[in-house]
Amino acid sequence: MRLSGLRRRGPVHPGTHGVARLDKRTKNLTKRIKPGEIAVIDHLDLDRVSAEALVACQVSAVVNVAPSISGRYPNLGPEIVVASGIRLVDDVGPEIFAQLSEGEDIVIDDDGIVWRGDEKLAQGVCQDGATVSAAMEQARAGLSVQLEAFAGNTMEYLRQERALLLDGVGVPDITTELEGRHVLVVVRGYHYKEDLQTLRPYIREYRPVLIGVDGGADALIEAGYRPHLIVGDMDSVSDGALTSGAELVVHAYRDGRAPGLERTTELGVPAVAFPATGTSEDVAMLLADDKGASLIVAVGTHATLVEFLDKGRAGMASTFLTRLRVGGKLVDAKGVSMLYRSRISTFQVLLLVLAGLVALFVALASTPTGERWLDVAQARWDDFVYWFQGLFS
Repeated sequence: MRLSGLRRRGPVHPGTHGVARLDKRTKNLTKRIKPGEIAVIDHLDLDRVSAEALVACQVSAVVNVAPSISGRYPNLGPEIVVASGIRLVDDVGPEIFAQLSEGEDIVIDDDGIVWRGDEKLAQGVCQDGATVSAAMEQARAGLSVQLEAFAGNTMEYLRQERALLLDGVGVPDITTELEGRHVLVVVRGYHYKEDLQTLRPYIREYRPVLIGVDGGADALIEAGYRPHLIVGDMDSVSDGALTSGAELVVHAYRDGRAPGLERTTELGVPAVAFPATGTSEDVAMLLADDKGASLIVAVGTHATLVEFLDKGRAGMASTFLTRLRVGGKLVDAKGVSMLYRSRISTFQVLLLVLAGLVALFVALASTPTGERWLDVAQARWDDFVYWFQGLFS
């Protein structure tokens, strides 16, 4: 009897092996992929937020249908993935989504070949620190082209949304009171967990209105807070957050389509639509500004030009103009954490009370009445000690 076929175990080819998880939207994939599994994505110019999410999921490898660095601009994602020791294979082609099924075991060898048993499914480019650095240098050289495109997109957005930016036309009415209050806008973006942790004293003292932008609502809940408002497409926020009692504002398209309203209707929670061309974080800031917020603190949002480009969409030009519109009201979370100091802490209050009690005791002890009280107290104490000692004699 031949047993060679029964004795063969594990992957046929050496390399990184694991269970494949497939999704063309990286942020959806990171919700279900488990440590040690292989992420198969379709993400042109892998951005920083997506890369950090994949690293946090502890995937063993990332197989990208598209180039992770196209050369349009120096996107930050591939460098993060490679620096974390995760194998990155680029540009394997879209056919792998038709050839491979969710949950199948695959192997990625050192040549960037994706194997299923003895079957070669696809081949891409294996990225490492050297190749990523070289690609980033080329991308920086061509950054001027992207800056010109960014400027063009900015002018187009200004033309489309002039009435909204200048006069607030189209901003819906809400019941949450923002007039004269601080507002904290949370996006599940760069370093949002660290920023929320740092801002705890500020949130405890000023009690700002908490606005979660899509998944930012879940970030608030995970940090122990309940959002007052949830703004966004409603495609990356949990049912639990949507039914937490927060007021919902659905970011709609300019033509009136609002897919997020279908989901809120299915959950039986009321919502209002806010038609706008920009991103959901822009909508949240414009809403807070229009309703009279005195200060807008941003967590996880995009603050620099490279971050705007790293988001990978032409609409990021809207964020630039939104920040100009909001003006001096907007403060980044890191700025608040560096400048803010709690006016008085609980320890300081207790210390002050203790000092006051000591001063009062000393003042009473120096008066005739206080001396009589001390004599009486001393006599009572002596009687108690005498009685206590008598119990054991």
